[in-house]
Amino acid sequence: MENLGYYNGRYDRIERMSVPMCDRACYFGDGLFEVTYTRNHIPYSLSEHMDRMYASARELGIHIDLPQDRFEALIRELVMRVDADEQWVYWQISRGIEIRDYPPKAEQNANIWVMIRPMSIKNSYIPMRAITLEDKRALYCHMKTLNVLPAVLASAAVEQADVDEGVLLRGDRVTECIHANLSILRADGVIQTAPTNGLILPGVARSHLIRFAKKLGIPVEESFFSLQDLMAADEILVTSSGTLCRPIRQIDGKDVGGKAPETLKRLQDTLYEDFMKETTAKE
Repeated sequence: MENLGYYNGRYDRIERMSVPMCDRACYFGDGLFEVTYTRNHIPYSLSEHMDRMYASARELGIHIDLPQDRFEALIRELVMRVDADEQWVYWQISRGIEIRDYPPKAEQNANIWVMIRPMSIKNSYIPMRAITLEDKRALYCHMKTLNVLPAVLASAAVEQADVDEGVLLRGDRVTECIHANLSILRADGVIQTAPTNGLILPGVARSHLIRFAKKLGIPVEESFFSLQDLMAADEILVTSSGTLCRPIRQIDGKDVGGKAPETLKRLQDTLYEDFMKETTAKE
């Protein structure tokens, strides 16, 4: 198949699929989503994404009737049905199906949606340009909920500005980007990234950055930093499933970063090598 859409056991090409009008995702955005990429039909870091989804579902009281190992097996099966071996893999759950009413019924089982289409990860070595935007999201940023209207509007502003990303601010405090986590490499050689206290997503790629930075002997500090800290950083690092580790070189029209290219490349090479290793078919 060229692409694939899936809903509770039914699947077809995405453009031919439909979902029930009373799915709570349709009128409340009542659910969660995850995204990863494949190479050689192998989803990258699938279990880490599922760990986050199941933890968030427990916190929100969403019941996923499918055990996690079987959900992972479903994703691995579905990616094999799409012809391209490099794919964007999106899946979401919604709380259930019922006539619109705010309080959810406790007995509902989550609905499972999947979309898969050909796409490769972005080139991590091409620098990005960004603008700053007010972070207008609610206080569930540590979960990938379906309520992403602030991200939709921020993405429109980024597109209008003809740049690659938006850096989100709560006052002078930098949280993350619209579609990714954001970290800085300070002049003292320390990577600083905002803590996972509800204002940012605990990104899978962010966790990889922290883990591999420590293996490379690069100290990591999880604490908030300001816009001034960001603009003065030696390097500004964007991490997500689709970018791995990509630098920002311009913010609001001002040149930034580019002061520690050797350290940046060590991180990029290490993270890319991990992606390649984990998506290579085992003999």
